[in-house]
Amino acid sequence: MPFSTEVRVNRAFAAEIKFFVPADRIEALRSWARARLGPDPYGGGPNGDTYKTNSLYFDTPEFDVYHRRGSYGRSKYRVRRYGHSTELFFERKLKTRDLVSKRRSIVDERDLPRLANPEPAKGWPGHWFHRRILARDLDVVCQVAYTRTALVHSNGDGPIRLTLDEQVVAQMILPSSQVERASARVRPAFQDLSGGPRIAEGSAVLELKFYQALPAVFQQLISEFALIQEPISKYRMSIAALHLRQAAQSQEVTI
Repeated sequence: MPFSTEVRVNRAFAAEIKFFVPADRIEALRSWARARLGPDPYGGGPNGDTYKTNSLYFDTPEFDVYHRRGSYGRSKYRVRRYGHSTELFFERKLKTRDLVSKRRSIVDERDLPRLANPEPAKGWPGHWFHRRILARDLDVVCQVAYTRTALVHSNGDGPIRLTLDEQVVAQMILPSSQVERASARVRPAFQDLSGGPRIAEGSAVLELKFYQALPAVFQQLISEFALIQEPISKYRMSIAALHLRQAAQSQEVTI
């Protein structure tokens, strides 16, 4: 993706529905979708429709976003990187019922450490994001990475998009203690998660995004593969799995 001087991108509310796809149906579903939809313009690989996605997720010390407490349950703040790009996307994802909107800004990776500062500085694309995470007492808590197949199309109601996420890995990025967090914010940085613990091993996460009514091609897909819609969050899924692993490791040390 070439670097852009665009400071802010707003996306209108769109419908977003999600499904788990069992391992033995992933390839068949991908082939079915590729025959009916086109590749994402920013995709790569042999079919021009895949890329690596890395996201840093923010939450409060009490994990209010994870637990969906109050207004924290309706929005997520994250920094996203595609592949090894030097440009990052600072995003707020806001969900109202089954509709989703995004506010995102394109920021150079050299500006990522600014988010560790105690005061937001004006004059850079990430100012609004920095100001909001400070106001809501958010700090980076984990990194989630996966491989995505992205396909797009358009109909009379606007663009439609299908993404299939596999090989999800995650890692906690928490301060070692509350005392440490009180003295300094976590310095956000992307880590190499290759070889890290897999999340939802043996399945993929399918997301369908559209405006207005559910498109006919998505209706056919859901029927063809007997998909059942579920409230899936890769962030919450990762935090739950990582907490379980930490608890198990602590128990092993105690024993």
